[in-house]
Amino acid sequence: MSRANQPTVVGRGLGGELRELRQARKLPQRQVAIRLGWQPSKLSRMEAGIQGIPAADVASLLVIYGVTGDERKRLLGMAERSAESGWWEMIGGLSDESRTLIRLEADATAIVNWEPLLVPGLLQIPDYTHALMSGGGVPEAEAQSRVAARLGRQAILSRPSPPALHALIDETVLRRALGGPAVMARQLRHLVDAAERPNVTLQVVPLTVGAHTGLDGSFALLDFPRNRSVVYLDHKLTGLFLEEAPQVAHFRGEADRLAGVALSPAESVRLVAQIATEHERE
Repeated sequence: MSRANQPTVVGRGLGGELRELRQARKLPQRQVAIRLGWQPSKLSRMEAGIQGIPAADVASLLVIYGVTGDERKRLLGMAERSAESGWWEMIGGLSDESRTLIRLEADATAIVNWEPLLVPGLLQIPDYTHALMSGGGVPEAEAQSRVAARLGRQAILSRPSPPALHALIDETVLRRALGGPAVMARQLRHLVDAAERPNVTLQVVPLTVGAHTGLDGSFALLDFPRNRSVVYLDHKLTGLFLEEAPQVAHFRGEADRLAGVALSPAESVRLVAQIATEHERE
């Protein structure tokens, strides 16, 4: 499978949608910029995802493009969320792929995350994340930055219109006591609490399943209101974004197969709580 061009993936957000609106109306960039009193380069940077787009500028563009009603509200909401989530630009030590993933998560309406080894990043507690970084030999200063970034990512789950998160994990994740039994018990109790949210579904693939399709690695599948879905594959040194239809369809099928062999959400929560109690007794 080929590597998606990361600038293309980045440009699929708010800037990409504004570019599509302009092109659909057959308006040249220069003409739009002149009407707004902007330099043409400003609009070019916005559409490419290189420059942030304030909500006021989005509102001005939508007037020219004749966008009203629910679509106007949705695009202005994207601009507001983008401004709120720009915190990641201030955190050092994050790779370009990590910054891109954070931007995509902020715009996603649904996320499916399969993890055979670790608790999904959107559901990790700080002590668990720190234990993960320490065990991987990450320097302390960088580890603190990554913990902060992971906490910042999780804010999307508690906003007024959060994405639907379907977290699929292997039972092995629950039994590996990162940070020790006490930390792991708190982490699993956090998973139980998270699963009570209406936008979070948690399923566990039990060890009794044996061999299954998810043993070759983790992946995240992100869906958006208008843009094509994206699959993110994480690696120790880099990250891979896939957005071609056959690639996305392959991983959607993988997610469906994993959900099919996993315990039901209710059974999964009971197992997580049971293993948390086992850690608490150690």
